[in-house]
Amino acid sequence: MAKIGVIGAGSWGIALAKLLYKNGHEITVWSILEDEIEMLKVNHEHKTKLPGVILPREIMFTTDLKKTVDEKDILVLAVPSPFVRKTAKSMAVLVKENQIIVNVAKGIEEESLMTMSEVISDEIPSANVVVLSGPSHAEEVGRGIPTTIVIGAREKKIAEFIQNIFMSDVFRVYVSPDICGIELGAALKNVVALAAGIADGLGYGDNTKAALITRGIAEITRLGIAMGGKTETFSGLSGIGDLIVTCASVHSRNRKAGYLIGQGKTMEEAMNEVQMVVEGVYSAKAAMGLAEKYKVTLPIIEQVNKVLFENKPAAEAVKDLMLRDKKDEYQSLPW
Repeated sequence: MAKIGVIGAGSWGIALAKLLYKNGHEITVWSILEDEIEMLKVNHEHKTKLPGVILPREIMFTTDLKKTVDEKDILVLAVPSPFVRKTAKSMAVLVKENQIIVNVAKGIEEESLMTMSEVISDEIPSANVVVLSGPSHAEEVGRGIPTTIVIGAREKKIAEFIQNIFMSDVFRVYVSPDICGIELGAALKNVVALAAGIADGLGYGDNTKAALITRGIAEITRLGIAMGGKTETFSGLSGIGDLIVTCASVHSRNRKAGYLIGQGKTMEEAMNEVQMVVEGVYSAKAAMGLAEKYKVTLPIIEQVNKVLFENKPAAEAVKDLMLRDKKDEYQSLPW
């Protein structure tokens, strides 16, 4: 049995807390929100973010960050990506040397262009940061629906240790050394999912969505390889796997926000209606910053930025994508 602190009581943190408890571990869950913790203590259910998922009474809930971090074998950092740096900064004075921190947030920091593991390492240099990603909606993980993910770590023994902690008959875990590729796929699929949602909101069909998924993974792979990620990662769980589920699922907040934008709502109106952090909005600008830094073209992500931040009509963005210069699908293939 491991002692595990889950930092963040949103849908993903709660779903993982339940999974880890069922795997036989001692779980403490932290939130900065007193009302949220009180609701969890009283109801043993997150009524707003994960309704219907009943939590074991043995899981501890607290607003005391020190109590959550102290003497834990593993910390799971499950706050939304815009809050990762602030939370890591608060944790830094409490974390022991070489503490394993499993980051499950997906995003790129707009100002620094850092991935979430880089942000955590920047604030807590002594930590051993691991990443967890893949096609895994909290709504399904919380209900015990079979799910497969990948763990990325610098050392194989650490990856395998975390693999054993999370693995169950409904949660299959693979390991990989490609932290960069895993995190980039996880962050940028949210931006492409916004595009897929916009297409749905415009009333387009399966042909359009398939095109966005296929060409979207091509963009993510181009940038990922330029940044040092591995080709295999983008054809795996945290690449095409996560992209498919996020573009297609009714649980996807990014797809839902895009759908509302496609129907004519502004970015702000869409985010307010979703009532959860739409991480693709925060990663979209950062993706273009990375594209400029690494001299990579990202036409879909570029058009998403124009729709989000320059009030470009969504239908016009789709038209501009369709009428780009003619190209070979793969320039490396010989005739």
